[in-house]
Amino acid sequence: MHSPHDILGPNGQLAKRLPGFAARPQQQEMAAAVAQALADNSLLIAEAGTGTGKTFAYLVPAMLCGGKVIISTGTKNLQDQLFHKDIPLVRDILGVPVDVALLKGRANYLCHHRLQLAREEGRFLTRSQTAELAEIAKWSGRTASGDIAELSSLSEDSPLWPHVTSSAENCLGSECDYLTECFLAKARRRAQEADLLVVNHHLLFADMALKDEGFGELLPGANAFILDEAHQLPDTASNFFGTTITANQLFELAHDTVAEEIREASESRDLQLRADKLEKAVHDMRLAFGEALRRGPWREVAGGRELGEAIATVDELLADLSLGLKGMSARGKGLESCHQRSELLLGRFAQLTEATPEGMIHWYETHSRSFTITFTPMDVAPLFQQQLKAHPCAWIFTSATLAVGESFQHFSEQLGLEGAVTHRWDSPFDYPRQALLYVPSLMPEPNSPGYTAAVVEAALPVLEASRGRAFLLFTSHRALKEAAELLAGRLSYPLLIQGDAPRSRLLEEFREKGNAVLLGTGSFWEGVDVRGEALSCVIIDKLPFASPGDPVLQARIDAMREAGANPFMDYQLPQAVITLKQGVGRLIRDVKDRGVLVLCDPRLGSKGYGRLFLESLPPMSRTLKLEVVQRFFTLDT
Repeated sequence: MHSPHDILGPNGQLAKRLPGFAARPQQQEMAAAVAQALADNSLLIAEAGTGTGKTFAYLVPAMLCGGKVIISTGTKNLQDQLFHKDIPLVRDILGVPVDVALLKGRANYLCHHRLQLAREEGRFLTRSQTAELAEIAKWSGRTASGDIAELSSLSEDSPLWPHVTSSAENCLGSECDYLTECFLAKARRRAQEADLLVVNHHLLFADMALKDEGFGELLPGANAFILDEAHQLPDTASNFFGTTITANQLFELAHDTVAEEIREASESRDLQLRADKLEKAVHDMRLAFGEALRRGPWREVAGGRELGEAIATVDELLADLSLGLKGMSARGKGLESCHQRSELLLGRFAQLTEATPEGMIHWYETHSRSFTITFTPMDVAPLFQQQLKAHPCAWIFTSATLAVGESFQHFSEQLGLEGAVTHRWDSPFDYPRQALLYVPSLMPEPNSPGYTAAVVEAALPVLEASRGRAFLLFTSHRALKEAAELLAGRLSYPLLIQGDAPRSRLLEEFREKGNAVLLGTGSFWEGVDVRGEALSCVIIDKLPFASPGDPVLQARIDAMREAGANPFMDYQLPQAVITLKQGVGRLIRDVKDRGVLVLCDPRLGSKGYGRLFLESLPPMSRTLKLEVVQRFFTLDT
C-alpha cells in the first residue's frame, strides 16, 4: 500500500478512480502530517483553507492506520455526509476492510417507549401533530436505524420529536420493555465494534463530561481522535463541562409524570394534580424574570423578591411531586424513572439557584415561555487537558479557521493544547483572480444609529451588479430585521430571510432560484456550502465581535482584566477574526467560482487592528471603488 501522500497524488488511486479529481500539494502535505501524528500518537493542529480537501486528507491515513479512530464533526450535516458519502467512497477506492459506524446523541433516535406513550396519551397534540405521529408510527415499523433524519417529510424542529425521542433523564435504560429493539442501544453496540466511528462534538463532550448522551465508553476504546470543524470546540466544551437547568426540563417532567400515571396507575389523579401545580409555578417563575427576552449574570436577578418567592414555590412543589412519585414508583418502571428524574432535577435546581461556585460563570437566559439557568466554566483548558492525559493517543484538530494571522496561540490556549505540532495550508483556489474584496468608503461608525441603513444603501448597487446571487450576513438579529424592512420592495430579486423558514429550506430555495438575496446571521456564517453562480456575492455588515452584553463573555473579560491580561487583544479580537474567516469562507467554494466580498465596516481602515483582519483573509484583489465591482460582474455576462 502506498503512503497517504502518494495515494492523493497525480498518479494515486484517487486520481485513477475518481472523475474530476485533481491532486493538490496542500492536501498531500496534510495527509502526510495526519499520518505522522497517527503514527506518533501526537497532537496536531491543522488549518486547511477552503478547497484543500481536508476530509480526504484525514480519511485516507485514518483508514490505513490500523487502529480504532473516532472522527468528530461540528454538525450533524457533516456527520451524515462523512458516513453516507465520503467514507464509503474512500473505503471503496482504497479497498480496505474498515468497519464504519455512525453514532449521534440520543435525541436523534426514535424511542419505542416514548412513541407508545405519546400514542396512548395524546394530551398535547394538535390535529397536524396527530397526523405526524401516525406518520412516525408507520415509519417506526420499517426503519433499521431509527435515526430521525431519515424521516425527511417531518421538519427537524417539529415540536413532536421531543415526545418520541428520549433524554438522559427520561430513558428507562435496562428497565425498558423495548430494550432489545432500542435503536440507540443498537447504534451504541455498532459504535463499540467499529474501526472508524463518526460522532459529533456534542456527543464527544457529553461522553467526556459523563453526561449520558454517549455511553461513557466512547473514549477508552480509541487509538486516535480526529476533530473536524475544531474551531467550535471551545464553545462546545464550555457548554458540556457546565451545569444547566431549564424550565422545559421541569415542564417535561410534569408532562411525563401525567402520561406515566395514566399508563401505570390510571385510577389515580394525585400525581396529575401535583404536576399541574408545578407546571403553573414554573410558568410563574418565568414571568418573575420579566417580559423581556434577555440574558445576564445571575447576580443581576438573584436578589429580587418576586423571583425569590417564585424559586421557593418551584422548589417546594418539585419536592412535593418527587414525594408523590416516590410513593407511586413501585407501580411501574415509568413512574420509577420519573421519580429518579425529579430527585436529580430537585438537586440541580437548588444548586443553580443558590451561590456561584468558584471558577464558574453563573448566568440566566429567558425565552418566550421558558428560561435557562447555567454554570459555565471560566476556563475549559484544564478540563480538556485532563481528557488528553487520560487518553494518551493521537489527537488531530482541523478546520479552515483556527489561526489568527499565522498564529495558533488563541486556539491552543483555549483548550490547553501544549506541545502540539501546527501546520497551516492556504487554499489552492486562485483568489486574486476568482475573488474581489470591496470596502465601501464613507461608511459611518458601526455604533451609529443609521449604520444598518448605510449598509443597505451600500449593498443595493452591489446587488444590482451581482444580479442578486448574494448572502447578506449580519452580526445581530436586530440588524437583520432592520435590513429586511429597509430592503422590502427595493430589490428586483427574490428576498429570503432567516427565520421565515428552516435553514435547510431557505438554502434549497436559494440554490433553486439562482438569483436570490438571502439575509442571515449566526448559523449562516458557517457550515453552508453553495457552489456555482447562485452565490456570487457575500456582504458582511460588521466585524463580528461578540456582544459585550453577553454574560459569559463579560465574566471572561473581567477575569482576564483581573489577571492582568488584555481581554480585547487576547480574546475578543482573535475570536472575531476566526468568525470573520468563517463568513468569508462562504464565497468561493469551487475552483470555478467567482465572487465579490463586501466588508462594510470602516474599522478595517481606521483602526490598527483592522490590518489583522485583512491579513487573515485569503489573498483576494481589493478595491474601494464601486465601479471596479460593477466591472468584475460584467465579466460574468
